[in-house]
Amino acid sequence: MRRAHRLAAGLLAAGALTLTGCAQSVEPIERLGRKAVRSVAPKVRDVGAAGAKGLRAHAPPVPRAGAYARWGLRAPLRAAPAPPVRKPERPFVVHRVPTRDKVVFLTFDDGAERDPEFVRMVDELKLPISMFLTDSVASPGYDHFDRLRRAGGGLSTVQNHTVDHAYLPGLPYAGQRAQICGQQDRLEARFGTRPRLFRPPYGAYNNQTLRAAGDCGAEAVVLWGASMQINDLRYAHGDRLRPGDIVLAHFRGPGELKGATITEMTSRMLRRIQEQGFAVARLEDYL
Repeated sequence: MRRAHRLAAGLLAAGALTLTGCAQSVEPIERLGRKAVRSVAPKVRDVGAAGAKGLRAHAPPVPRAGAYARWGLRAPLRAAPAPPVRKPERPFVVHRVPTRDKVVFLTFDDGAERDPEFVRMVDELKLPISMFLTDSVASPGYDHFDRLRRAGGGLSTVQNHTVDHAYLPGLPYAGQRAQICGQQDRLEARFGTRPRLFRPPYGAYNNQTLRAAGDCGAEAVVLWGASMQINDLRYAHGDRLRPGDIVLAHFRGPGELKGATITEMTSRMLRRIQEQGFAVARLEDYL
C-alpha cells in the first residue's frame, strides 16, 4: 500500500510552521514535520547521534579578506567545527542532523535561477551549499552549476531532486525509480560523481520512494527543518534555528523574489544565521 507522508493538518494545529516548497517562492507547498518522518516504516530514521569513532580532517578554504562586507555581512562567517564520522543505515530519512555543534546546512533546490553573481558570492565566502537539481529545470544551465560546484574550493556538491519534479507518491515503484535513477545517471554523466543524497519534490515520499532511492544508490533522503523566504527564515519547530538544522532555499531570481536577487536573499539568510550564533557546515561531511 502506498502511503504519502506529508505534513498533516494536526501538525499545523499543534503549532508547527509550514515551509516554503519548490513550486512557489513564498506560499508553502513542500511541508514537513517530525511526525511525518517518524510515521514511515521502522527502517527509516534520523541519523544516529551516537557511534562517532573519530573526526574527519576538514580544513575549508579561508574566505577572501573583506568578502563578508561586500556581501552585506557585518562579520565573517563562523568557522564550522570538524564533523563526526557516522555510518548510518541506508537509505535513511533526515530533516535535522543530531549534533550539539552550533552548525546549520544550506540546501538549494531545483535550478531555475543561474546568477553568476551567486557563483562569485559562494566563491568569495567559501560557502558550502548542497544543490538538489531537477533535470527538466536545471539541465540548460548545468555548466553554471558546475562552476558553482567548483567555486569556493569545491565545498559545494550536486545532489538529486528527480528528473521532472514529479509527485512521487502518485507513481508506482517503477515510475519513482525512473525519476530517481534517471537523474542519478544524468548527474553522474555530467558532473562525474554519482549523487549520495536525494530530496523528494514537495518533501513527499512513501515506502516505495525509499526503496527506489536505495536501489538507485542514494545514501540518504534529505528533508529540512527550516526554510528561507525572501526576507526571513521560517521554522518547522519553535522560532529559532537548532543545531543541525537543514535549511531549504531555492535557485530563484527577482521575478519570484519580488525584485530581490538570489544573492540578496542569501545575504539575509546568512545574517539570520549569524545573529543566532551558528556556523554554516558542509552537509555531506555529516551524512
